[in-house]
Amino acid sequence: MNDLNRREFLKFMGCSAATVWAVSCVSKSPLVIEAPKPALPFAPIGPNREDILKLADGFRYDIVLRWRQKLNARGDLFGFNNDYVAYLPFSPTNPLEGWMWINHEYHDPYFVSDWRPGQPRTMAQVKKERKEVGGSICHVRFDEDRWQLVENSKFNRRLDAFTEIPLISDRPILGRKTAIGTLANCAGGVTPWGTILTCEENYDNFVGEAVYKDGKREIVDGDGYLSWTKHVKLPPEHYGWVVEVNLKTGQAKKLTALGRFAHEGATTTLASDGRVVVYSGDDSENEHLYKFIAREPGSLEQGELYVADIKNGRWLPLSRAKDERLKRAFSDHTDMMIRAREAAKIVGATPLDRPEDIEIEPKSKAVIVALTGIKSTQSPFGSLLKIEEKNSDPLSLEFQASTFIPAGPQSGFANPDNLAFDKKGGLWMTTDMSGTSMHKEPYEQFGNNGLFYIPLHGPEAGRVFQVASAPRGAELTGPCFAPDGQTLFLSVQHPGERGALRPEMASHWPDGGDAVPAPSVVAIRGPALEALTR
Repeated sequence: MNDLNRREFLKFMGCSAATVWAVSCVSKSPLVIEAPKPALPFAPIGPNREDILKLADGFRYDIVLRWRQKLNARGDLFGFNNDYVAYLPFSPTNPLEGWMWINHEYHDPYFVSDWRPGQPRTMAQVKKERKEVGGSICHVRFDEDRWQLVENSKFNRRLDAFTEIPLISDRPILGRKTAIGTLANCAGGVTPWGTILTCEENYDNFVGEAVYKDGKREIVDGDGYLSWTKHVKLPPEHYGWVVEVNLKTGQAKKLTALGRFAHEGATTTLASDGRVVVYSGDDSENEHLYKFIAREPGSLEQGELYVADIKNGRWLPLSRAKDERLKRAFSDHTDMMIRAREAAKIVGATPLDRPEDIEIEPKSKAVIVALTGIKSTQSPFGSLLKIEEKNSDPLSLEFQASTFIPAGPQSGFANPDNLAFDKKGGLWMTTDMSGTSMHKEPYEQFGNNGLFYIPLHGPEAGRVFQVASAPRGAELTGPCFAPDGQTLFLSVQHPGERGALRPEMASHWPDGGDAVPAPSVVAIRGPALEALTR
């Protein structure tokens, strides 16, 4: 950090310059300063390119769930490309057994349906692919010194691109109140009443996008590598929502009041009057940061959606009743929620460098947003953005925004993605350099994607330490702590991303040799984690 950013960081954390050492530089050349020996229970690792899940000494991992693992007697299998992870214990007295929810963001047709480049995709292949996305509900238990699936538990089940899910909206959407399936599930959140929120992100890759212009609706096809539009006609307006799931029953509903866009996550916080506030980023270039304030406690079915004006520190309401421009542009509230991106631009929302995951700092209640960055701009590495609500009140419509930590060579990481806070307030972060950009300029020096630890208090506050390096082509996603803080659940997603299209697979993790790579969920434990979080 430069001197100004460093002072801001210290002020934010309530520390003095005499007690904190932190350094980074906003110039393009790294600033090299002799650093004191880290006062940590582990020695950080550096950039790595090996096809392994490499951990710093003092950490170890076990695989809890892996692609195509059998979940129940019905034959449901764990899906592909696991992302967001949430763990909810069965009870406070039994914290080491509970439900685990895992998102399955997208499929790789080369692996899941035996499709090969240049070949036409068949309906049978599309059916296989639709079973691989959505999410898994898994009954897991800590037993024999490791976390593992309770096989054939009555709780183990799948939601996929065939599951019928109600649309909670003022009126039918394209004539229906039910959507077929959930897909493109990226990050998520947990409600105070114990349901999970799974977020539909890049849905257009699968089902295309509906473009509205001059009173006409046109469908634009999505990514040819993933698209199903030639085989099934799924209305794009039925996707791009936050989906609430009851882990006990598997029942789900799509919450249209939170708007439709490429939802990265849905981070919840409880306001003083008992209502829930949800923060969500639209993970696309030059899109926006949103806040939803529920109308009443205990429900997210109704409320008001706001979008951030970062420059002026204001939350702008997306309300036809309050803005004549919105009233003219959209026929009703549901129409506006379907086209939330258009509404955000009409009211003057600030374009951002791909806002992804969001977490709330436990002590200060500041909202930390991962801005992944845009390669083609002056912000290829991204940053962590800090939003400080007025009076630390999530119901406030005023805030201050500042850069919390800039990414880049000076900070040792690029493209922040998912975030989590541990019990002691330390920040954990994963990165998302794309498979096509990794190991190339300007990202060459960072090696594979990684997991990083950032203490926010004490003598190392503000420094960034790498804990883990992902296998080749993979990203580490969905960091989630068990209630005692002694386990960090983490997804290893898309090892060898699209590597099968090359003469040789880019990754063979976790089995090695010539094995097909298998996305998996791991449980990280060890004395270093215990020392950091106990």
